Amino acid sequence: MTFISKTPHADVVLIGGGIMSATLGAFLKQLEPNWTISLFERLDHPGLESSDPWNNAGTGHAALCELNYSPAAKDGSVNPAKALLINEQFQLSRQFWSHLVDNSLIGSPKGFINTVPHMSFVIGDDHTRFLKTRYEALKPHTLFRSMEYSEDHGQIAKWAPLIVKGRDPQQKIAATRAAEGTDVDFGALTRELTTYLGNNGVEINYGHDVTGISRASDGGWDLTLKYPKSGEHGRIHAKFVFVGAGGGALHLLQASGIPESKGYGGFPVSGQFFRCTDETIAAQHSAKVYGQASVGAPPMSVPHLDTRFVNGKRSLLFGPYAGFSTNFLKNGSYLDLPLSIRPGNIIPMLAVAKDNMDLTAYLVKEVVKKHEQKVEALREYYPEAKGGDWELITAGQRVQIIKKDPNKGGILQFGTEVIAGRDGSIGALLGASPGASTAVPIMIELLQKTFPKNFKGWQSKLKDMMPGYGVKLDENPDLAAELERATAKSLQLESVSAGR
Repeated sequence: MTFISKTPHADVVLIGGGIMSATLGAFLKQLEPNWTISLFERLDHPGLESSDPWNNAGTGHAALCELNYSPAAKDGSVNPAKALLINEQFQLSRQFWSHLVDNSLIGSPKGFINTVPHMSFVIGDDHTRFLKTRYEALKPHTLFRSMEYSEDHGQIAKWAPLIVKGRDPQQKIAATRAAEGTDVDFGALTRELTTYLGNNGVEINYGHDVTGISRASDGGWDLTLKYPKSGEHGRIHAKFVFVGAGGGALHLLQASGIPESKGYGGFPVSGQFFRCTDETIAAQHSAKVYGQASVGAPPMSVPHLDTRFVNGKRSLLFGPYAGFSTNFLKNGSYLDLPLSIRPGNIIPMLAVAKDNMDLTAYLVKEVVKKHEQKVEALREYYPEAKGGDWELITAGQRVQIIKKDPNKGGILQFGTEVIAGRDGSIGALLGASPGASTAVPIMIELLQKTFPKNFKGWQSKLKDMMPGYGVKLDENPDLAAELERATAKSLQLESVSAGR
């Protein structure tokens, strides 16, 4: 591979080779096939950071099991609004992937998505009351109509034997189950998408760092590039830039100098998972089982016992065990956090530090946990687990958003945020969960913000690719059921009618 870009000028430059850049590139290739696009990734292959299957939970977040998307209010009630929104967003992702598969633009869906039921599981009277309230709030809605609820040990054991076997039969437990849940390998999907892009005229550059970004005289952007393996340098000019570099996005966004980037900071959270590749154990569990986060834990630290399919092999994953590191990427630098501090974000960052001492204490407590303590946490979900069957792996870095707040000075935001320059020439994505699962609607939002003049003309094509686009499926049960069956067929999933 030569370092100097074949095209010194591009209509679009995508920074980062993860699921977000790959999704945006796929959209633009469908919407504007004649635009020139170049992608730059600092690692040697696509999808090796947060998109890698062992760096994330790979849930296919649809709010079917994630309790933090529908927390209890002070009066004990549960508002289903956020869970409904996330499920609607995931349906768009499924429809786009189905479009790509149906048109032979990517390979077999079995390589990146499989049916795995989604379950929520709780212990104790208080948590059981909450789960039942949540079930009753969601069950009437079209997108959650297939959900089942049980407090019976025998029934829950049929759904997920490992979480009941060896458990005290008198212990109060409860679970919900949605049979249409999925496991998604976003690393494999990213590779499919980047292969499609490379085969259709997109210049893909691996092992390349984008080291600088500055405004050009024509209103576009000049990017400085480095190829660390040889020390060579280069430049490329772009009309539009997408900063989709995961934890590395904040530094580049700050370097751009756009007013919209002012005041943003980042709080990195690392983590670990237990992984079990023993096929005899993995074969006994077919579910993603999510519980309640510990007191003081960030929402992304919700414990879960998951079935995973990676490279055609079935395994189990449990965690995460939260930790702390100052690097913004798993393959980043420990200087990432201190070098991200600017005059414009120091006040929000200090305010967040002051207001989140409990989170800091929780992370310190997690970091010093011994192996046996981590195994004990696993046994809350798998009572007969043996520590020797599980290996501890390091997950990907998550950089939570810190932003200005007129009342508190700054707040820590657990979510994703699209940032766009006023003139639409640059866009970026900050934050984490639900992330990859909602890459499709997130990139549609970015397109709308950064290409407002083009966006109206793209509407019919977007509708062709995603028949549910612009429609609330929860309010259209017939269409929801039709699209559930159609996408399940395209993606080779077990169909569970959304209108049932």
